[in-house]
Amino acid sequence: MKETEKGQTGDINKEMGRIASKGFSHAGCYEHSFGALPHNTGYSNPWHEVDMRKHLKSVYDTGYKSIQVKALGPETGGVGTAGFALVPVYVDPRIVDRSRKYTPLVELIPRVTNQGMTAEFNIITSKGGAVTAGLDAALTETNDTYDRVSESIKFVYSIGRVLGPMQAAMPSYMLEGFQSTGAGVGATQNPFSNVAAPNARQTEVLVKARAMKEKEEDLIINGDSGSTASEFDGIVIQQLNTNKNDISAALTWDDIEETVQLAFDDGGRPNLGVAASAVVTDIRKILVDVFRFSPGDFGAGDSLPFGVPSAIVIQTMVGPIPILPSMFLTNSGGSKQIYFLDMDFIEMRVLQDMTFEELAKTNDSSKFMLKIYEALILRAPSFNAYIDNIA
Repeated sequence: MKETEKGQTGDINKEMGRIASKGFSHAGCYEHSFGALPHNTGYSNPWHEVDMRKHLKSVYDTGYKSIQVKALGPETGGVGTAGFALVPVYVDPRIVDRSRKYTPLVELIPRVTNQGMTAEFNIITSKGGAVTAGLDAALTETNDTYDRVSESIKFVYSIGRVLGPMQAAMPSYMLEGFQSTGAGVGATQNPFSNVAAPNARQTEVLVKARAMKEKEEDLIINGDSGSTASEFDGIVIQQLNTNKNDISAALTWDDIEETVQLAFDDGGRPNLGVAASAVVTDIRKILVDVFRFSPGDFGAGDSLPFGVPSAIVIQTMVGPIPILPSMFLTNSGGSKQIYFLDMDFIEMRVLQDMTFEELAKTNDSSKFMLKIYEALILRAPSFNAYIDNIA
């Protein structure tokens, strides 16, 4: 046999790679048995001590026979740790936070620096007033009534810990629709933006920061120091029975007008409404049924400060009031609420804003905390009003 023929026959890997690219044709079947041997080549002749069958068998057995007898499929090799042995698991690099909450009030309430452990402010509860008098009448002063209000600063924490092996093994991820930028109602403005998390530690920090903002939003509305001493009082508790319109019925437009009037008559000029999402739907229905508005007339998407879009804008005796739905107010029938707030007199007093701090190292891990020292103050609850127990 020629040297070139021997070399071609012996290079099994090269031959099998070439044969695998061919289809099941008569020429392919020939190659499955004889490899690169030319037609009419003698491959077994005991008289001349030529026997190439051993090599030709390896061409057949190692090559296409294995494919014909047992196809290479996704289950080849048996079950591995996750899936099948030869097929790795490909995880989507995007993580979606299914528990996310809108946090518009965190963005909309003015944040004011505060020194000391309490937020102190003075109020005038009544004025003695001016009087009329006759000619050369005795002049007697009138007395005004002042009072001081004190709200204790409270402490909000979000604590995380990442184990060393996780820091070494976890790849980077994209937290999709994660970083909140406001209320996010309306198609023109995306309330959540994507944020990159290059490692396990950064992922944990971002998730804990998001949890902090959601807790802050919850406390702004539902905080109750009476039931939980570590909380500051939110809007629901501080407003309490001031200018409360308890209708215990389905919402009507008259209810809205009467409630805004309560705030107006006490000196307020509400410029923001915060309602349960079901109440926003109720108002939309009222505008359609009573005023024959079309959905395009609602003012949806109008921007508030910080780029927060409103869900709907209503026209009242004090002017336009944008209404935001809150995910922290109940939609239960008979307990729904809407608050009309004068935002010029609502503040978040902050002793220390969100701060990152390393905690003591425990075992093979990295522990940290995020913290805020703050308290919400409604400097004039009488400037606000709300509708309670909407069916």
